[in-house]
Amino acid sequence: MTGLLHGQTPTSAWVDRWTHLLSAHSSVLDLACGHGRHVRHFASLGHRVTGVDRNPEALASLASIRPLCETVCADLENGPWPLLGRSFDAVVVTNYLWRPLWPHILASLAPNGVLIYETFATGNESVGKPSRPDFLLRTGELLSVCQPLRVVAFEEGFLTHPERFVQRIVAVREPSPAQPPMRYPLSN
Repeated sequence: MTGLLHGQTPTSAWVDRWTHLLSAHSSVLDLACGHGRHVRHFASLGHRVTGVDRNPEALASLASIRPLCETVCADLENGPWPLLGRSFDAVVVTNYLWRPLWPHILASLAPNGVLIYETFATGNESVGKPSRPDFLLRTGELLSVCQPLRVVAFEEGFLTHPERFVQRIVAVREPSPAQPPMRYPLSN
């Protein structure tokens, strides 16, 4: 990835693998989106994307993909939740952890909404940063947080390129009993 500009790094393989779960023209929330690699990915597929980050310069780099992209400049760790009352067909979070946001993240999922989450886990302190426990998921933590949801996939372990310990999950908010069940297509 050396030599790539911010926002031009490839889509996370985990995010790409589960993108097919979204219906056409879904609304997607990308939390702590940075320069928008996943904002760009979902917008290129025709989804309406809301990217939230505290860095206004990073968000400004997404101006070329409007109107499919809405940006919200907000400090998720020191300010109020900026999307109160809004729900999304998908919420994507990668390489970011701020535990006080869990209730907001789950509440932001619409019925049949897909959560795609991937971040660093305990053990990462042995190979690099982040290394503070505040920024590393504890063993099985994503499974615990996602108990109210239907878990479609979960992985926890070590990746070699680049070296890092991760947890990642895909989970879906089940619809009310009156709605038909969602079909979760699996790749072969």
